Amino acid sequence: MPERIRTPRRDAVANREKLLAAATELFAERGLTAPLEEIARRGGVSIGTLYNHFPTREALFDAIYPAKLAAMNAAGQEALADPDPWAGFREFLRHSFELQAVDRGLNEAMTLRYPAAAAMAEACDRGYAGVAQIIDRAQRAGVLRSDFTLQDLACLIWATSRVITATVDIAPRAWRRYLDLQLDGLRAEAAHPLDGPSLTTEQVATAMRA
Repeated sequence: MPERIRTPRRDAVANREKLLAAATELFAERGLTAPLEEIARRGGVSIGTLYNHFPTREALFDAIYPAKLAAMNAAGQEALADPDPWAGFREFLRHSFELQAVDRGLNEAMTLRYPAAAAMAEACDRGYAGVAQIIDRAQRAGVLRSDFTLQDLACLIWATSRVITATVDIAPRAWRRYLDLQLDGLRAEAAHPLDGPSLTTEQVATAMRA
């Protein structure tokens, strides 16, 4: 006889959905280090039930953040469709930071490295690969300085994410001013020789892990 395929019990599926909703909410409020016990409490289940569904914190990340990061990829496609390469580059960054500003967990997912969260890491890598097209398009149009690299972008995202974290409770839109200052320095007509090369991909990853 063919092996019977077991389907999850209805209550197990409901518990998983409650846990994901609670984790999504709490990570957005407090960041990726939010207590798992609080997630279980908000989800109305025991901590044992949480671990049955998500054996590690990173398993929760992998269940939540690839879809959130995919929303940023959609913004990247909009940027590439903009007839003005500089406007596309600028609005992509603004849209990305708007999403990060209202979701502390997403802000951290973009700027911290969790190697055990493989799906989240892959989604981040896909996002950066897509942004490379936005950068290349703006540079070929002569509006973005030619020495700006993908690693420089990672550091710009990292820096702005720190501003978001530090000011979210006192001046939640402050990051927009500092992004505008950074963008002015990235225009091709404002470029001057830089003191040293950009970080390598490995150096950026090491710095984020630290």
